[in-house]
Amino acid sequence: MALTRVFPDGAVLTAQEAFDGWDPGAGAPAERPAVALNMVASVDGRTALDGASAGLSVPADREVFHALRGRVDAVLAGTGTLRAERYGRLVKDAGRRAAREARGLAADPLAVVLSRSGDVPDVPLLADPAQPSVVLTGEDAAPDAALARLRAQHGVRSLLCEGGPTLNRGLLDAGVVDELFVTLSPLLAGGEPPSPLLAGARIDPPTRLELTWALEAQSAFFLRYRVVRGSAA
Repeated sequence: MALTRVFPDGAVLTAQEAFDGWDPGAGAPAERPAVALNMVASVDGRTALDGASAGLSVPADREVFHALRGRVDAVLAGTGTLRAERYGRLVKDAGRRAAREARGLAADPLAVVLSRSGDVPDVPLLADPAQPSVVLTGEDAAPDAALARLRAQHGVRSLLCEGGPTLNRGLLDAGVVDELFVTLSPLLAGGEPPSPLLAGARIDPPTRLELTWALEAQSAFFLRYRVVRGSAA
């Protein structure tokens, strides 16, 4: 499926081509993996419909989603997201696993679950013997401690977080988010209570982002931002 890179250059390319050369682990700090967030939201800011994100997605979004998963060492999702989405094996397609190996990655990304309470959902992901996983609980689930352990003990250089809002906020507050990928779905959803990209109180001062590129397909926009450190918006 073709996407148009409306910023910066107007190129027409596939989702896989959009990520050519993207190796987040290459610039990872010594003490933790590079961290990217990936979320989908309606134009009015909802990140879920009936508790899940599937109703917000379009086929092009799923292409970008798989391209992102295909280029990281590990994938993290919050316990609420795992329950709502009923996560299974992260890369089900054999061709995509082979493509990961061709890039020098493990065939399957490491699945990471963080739960301070120790309440870990019973989902297919954690029962599948083909899916490598690590579950951290208690103080080990704090962002700084968890990322340090993933780097030191599991060799994770790049981590993709797929939400939800509470986990996103925890990572952002810890100062460990490097990039943000947001799919702006061509929908107005409404509804209460809101389901924003980030949970919690207002960030003061707001975190500043710098647009790296923007893709468009099927009336959806795919936005990639770099988190600008040490500078308020």
